[in-house]
Amino acid sequence: MTSASTPRHATNPEPVKKVPMILKVYGLLCLLDGAVSIPVAAIFGAMVVWALQTDPSLIIIGTDPTLPVVLTALSLIVSVANAIALIVFGRSLMKNRRRNAARWSYALIAASIVQLLISIMLQGIGTHLIAPLIQLGILVALSVTVDPSLRDERALQRKLRDLQDREAAEEGMLGRDLEGKGYIELNFFNLFWVFVVCCILGLIIEVIYHMVVVDPGVYQDRAGMLFGPFSPIYGFGAVLMTVALNRFYRANPIIIFVVSAIIGGLFEAAVSLFMQVGFGAVAWDYTGMTLFGIPDPVAIIFQGRTATPFMIMWGGLGFVWIKLCLPWLLKLINLIPWNLRYSLTTVCAVLMLVNGIMTLEALDCWFERVSGVEPSSPVEEFYAENFDNAYMAHRFESMTITPEDSGRVDTSTQAVSSEA
Repeated sequence: MTSASTPRHATNPEPVKKVPMILKVYGLLCLLDGAVSIPVAAIFGAMVVWALQTDPSLIIIGTDPTLPVVLTALSLIVSVANAIALIVFGRSLMKNRRRNAARWSYALIAASIVQLLISIMLQGIGTHLIAPLIQLGILVALSVTVDPSLRDERALQRKLRDLQDREAAEEGMLGRDLEGKGYIELNFFNLFWVFVVCCILGLIIEVIYHMVVVDPGVYQDRAGMLFGPFSPIYGFGAVLMTVALNRFYRANPIIIFVVSAIIGGLFEAAVSLFMQVGFGAVAWDYTGMTLFGIPDPVAIIFQGRTATPFMIMWGGLGFVWIKLCLPWLLKLINLIPWNLRYSLTTVCAVLMLVNGIMTLEALDCWFERVSGVEPSSPVEEFYAENFDNAYMAHRFESMTITPEDSGRVDTSTQAVSSEA
């Protein structure tokens, strides 16, 4: 028996708010989807193994038969992992376990992004991406809203961050990591402008390097996006460098150099692989590069996607970036007026996202046309009319499209393969 002085809320805590019925239904659908996907993936995997043993031509297309098979196997592995996560996520929603559902939504978001990338590499951009994109959008929305306590925590964190930003601005520390664990605060605002500025700086570096070293005196447009003076590989590379080296800005220069070289080289190779597999696009190839007359082992291992001199260049750029450029860039970013800080960033981020999506779509349509497939949808006709082969070849001067070297298994690649 409780005493009369005992507060009522001490014995009768506020009941946990239940998950809405519509989300429980969605959770049930996720659970069923996951439960069905596992045996389907197993059956499909068995069919792939059978085809490899009996008639490999059923699934092998193009000049690199290993690539589609590896991507398909990787897709199956990710699908099984995604199915397991869907089962746990759906069950958490049905059992009213909001925080657990929020945590698993993050795993599903990561798996969905990986599946989207693999799907693009295997089939390009088309209507098959609509369902995964809708699923990704729902998961992102649920990750933010499914747990009210997490949402309240984020709201309080935003208010606290705004207060800290104002105080930091008065002290001249705006954008810095106030805890001292790193140089710069790793938030979306800072990283987005790091990306944008380095896309531009990277393009300038590419153009100068080509005019001075590769083809002296000859200008070549090295842009990597459909609109604007942007080279996104340098933008993403700078973001990776910033995140990886932020804690090392006071470290030994050798450590900074080595970490930068490894990250830059691996990133360059990954981007090259994605572009070639997904769109048959080759923008650089270091095959046959030598070091003092000896074949470059790095170029051999990565099949010309990166090389020792360029890894060294990445190492030097990383060191200069974290020691000299980042402090300068932070001062530049902080010139954005306080009242425009987040609204301007949001607008520019949306424009950059649209630019990126249109770039991928334009590359995909270019791939289709080079493969001999005529435009068959309003989207393809739009790109064929406004961004035809001549325009794309002029815009992406350093890039060539070779459909037979891609990992695509759609009809266009089959057409090229049969003609060969």
